[in-house]
Amino acid sequence: MNPALKTWAGFGGAAVLLFAVAPAALSDFRLNLLAKFLCLAMVAVGIGFAWGRGGMLVLGQGVFFGLGGYLMAMHMKLADAGPGGVPDFMLLYGNGVLPGWWEPMRSPVVTVLAILVLPAALALVLGYAVFRRRVRGAYFAILSQALAAAFALLLIGQQTVTGGTNGLNGFRSFFGYDLADPLNKQTLYYICAGVLLAMVAGVRLLMNSRYGELLVAVRDQENRVRFLGYDPALIKAGAYALAACFAAVGGALFTPVAGIISPADVGVVPSISLLIGVAIGGRATLLGPVIGSIAVSWAETGLSERFPSIWTYFLGGLFIVVVAFLPNGLASLTFRRRPSPATGKQTQPATSVDLPATSGGHP
Repeated sequence: MNPALKTWAGFGGAAVLLFAVAPAALSDFRLNLLAKFLCLAMVAVGIGFAWGRGGMLVLGQGVFFGLGGYLMAMHMKLADAGPGGVPDFMLLYGNGVLPGWWEPMRSPVVTVLAILVLPAALALVLGYAVFRRRVRGAYFAILSQALAAAFALLLIGQQTVTGGTNGLNGFRSFFGYDLADPLNKQTLYYICAGVLLAMVAGVRLLMNSRYGELLVAVRDQENRVRFLGYDPALIKAGAYALAACFAAVGGALFTPVAGIISPADVGVVPSISLLIGVAIGGRATLLGPVIGSIAVSWAETGLSERFPSIWTYFLGGLFIVVVAFLPNGLASLTFRRRPSPATGKQTQPATSVDLPATSGGHP
């Protein structure tokens, strides 16, 4: 089958599973649990694009996940408080005065725009500043991880405006819809499924675009790309910003689905857990990060229910086995079985591209 047709066939199959099979086969509790996993898979899509295509080992996506989650939580708390009201935790922990930077979040439009723009803009500025200085590899990974740790500590230390270790919770409505209504919860699941599929489709288009080719070229031959007149820092920062936007949207939808957002969801450990799912699924493939993220999340839940004291060992063993024997993830199995049309031998997916023959310019 044509690779493009195969990809879109897999995309269509995923849509059928998410919109038809899952709602019919799962209970309300399990469907809500799957909605949480879909939100985490949104982060994985961005990680797969930045890491698998761009070679950027991002260990701090919890920062952008948390930014999106807290922005949405601020709006929901203000909506529950009513016009001119103050969130309940500010009355409990503080002096009951709403900070000025909370006030814009009363508007649904401002909230949505902030979720889409602020994390991406922050990632673009930070990414360009870091990549401009040619920081890469383990140094960039450590830097992004330190950013996640600092963000979690900041949230914990500002209890009067962020809820501290308890985070923000107790939401009653989502853009005017009662969250206690099972029908609204199911609608929220459909929103999560639709947004995830839209992200996957968007990444698919980017992978086949000129920008996607340049991103792979920067990953494999950054100096050559620079000599041809392109700015590798800008190309990499764009992918990093897109991954941040995806993480923020995932966090924003996770907040009403889970009913809480706290520092425990945005620190170093959650960021690494998101990366593990991408590595297991296959970081260089389209659907691998999604499948790996959902599988790891489901395994964490299932194993913790059956083996509450030792489930982490099972999960660690799975990660070690996949990394040791399938370094390209579970998705690489499909490529290993694909014969070459000319020789009949097994082939591997291409990991690099030829650079366009140009003397200068930017994408």
